[in-house]
Amino acid sequence: MISPWDRWYTTSCCLCCHVRTGTIILGIWYMLINAVVLLILLSALTDPDQYRYHLTNAELGSDFDVMDDANMCIATAISLLMILICGMATYGAYKQHAAWLIPFFCYQVFDFALNALVAISVLVYPNTIQDYLHQLPGTFPYKDDIMSTNNLCLVLFVLLFVGCILTFKAYLIGCVWNCYRYVSGRGSTEVLLYVTTNDTSVLLPPYEEVVAVPPKEPPPQYMEA
Repeated sequence: MISPWDRWYTTSCCLCCHVRTGTIILGIWYMLINAVVLLILLSALTDPDQYRYHLTNAELGSDFDVMDDANMCIATAISLLMILICGMATYGAYKQHAAWLIPFFCYQVFDFALNALVAISVLVYPNTIQDYLHQLPGTFPYKDDIMSTNNLCLVLFVLLFVGCILTFKAYLIGCVWNCYRYVSGRGSTEVLLYVTTNDTSVLLPPYEEVVAVPPKEPPPQYMEA
């Protein structure tokens, strides 16, 4: 009987690419996105007035400035960590080191779980969408039109949108997992090939076969001339 893991296992992914190629492209894409985010965060830290992430309230400005600086530093550290994880995945897929793919795979699973929690929260508490819309700034485009829409339609639209995102993320998780299985299987195959082709290795027969073999006849006695 074929297990579900073997049934969904394949060595090709989107655009008929190999899973190694797809994982390398995915890792590079994530690295580029996080690199752009890191540049924006560093620019905001060096010149906060230009990006206006500080509050202008004179009474609460000092306290919130510290909080904003702390949040920006945390976001910068997360971006650096993500660049490192994506770089490890790219290197692991290129050099065929399966262990280097595990951090990126764990990040994908964690991100999928967070998006699934968002979908569950919208399904359980549908009024949170209206609360979120009220918190948006007045300059947000089409805010009044969206708020005037029926709440049920908004919930269905958000669930459909989040469902599409979850489907796409699940497909990417499957690609990375198939790449991990391919690299792991290739490594074990190379080890088995080395053992079976090594001249110094001796494969002993099972004990039952040795016992079942009849003993050989003794050689004839030596006769003196």
